[in-house]
Amino acid sequence: MKAKYLWGAAKVLEAVGLLVILVGVFWSISLGLGDRGLESMAFEFRGLALGGALFALGWLLERSSGSR
Repeated sequence: MKAKYLWGAAKVLEAVGLLVILVGVFWSISLGLGDRGLESMAFEFRGLALGGALFALGWLLERSSGSR
């Protein structure tokens, strides 16, 4: 039963990571189309870094549970 909850937590972390990446990219696009050209790249980088870290954490958690 513990593996089922661990797998669910891993999938939630992966989904949140992908969502953070998506929000970061869309925020970067909206700022880049405005008057904040290069500043938008900072938002994109932060979104990619944080989302990637969350996704990787979920992926590692899923692998440690033995479901992959």
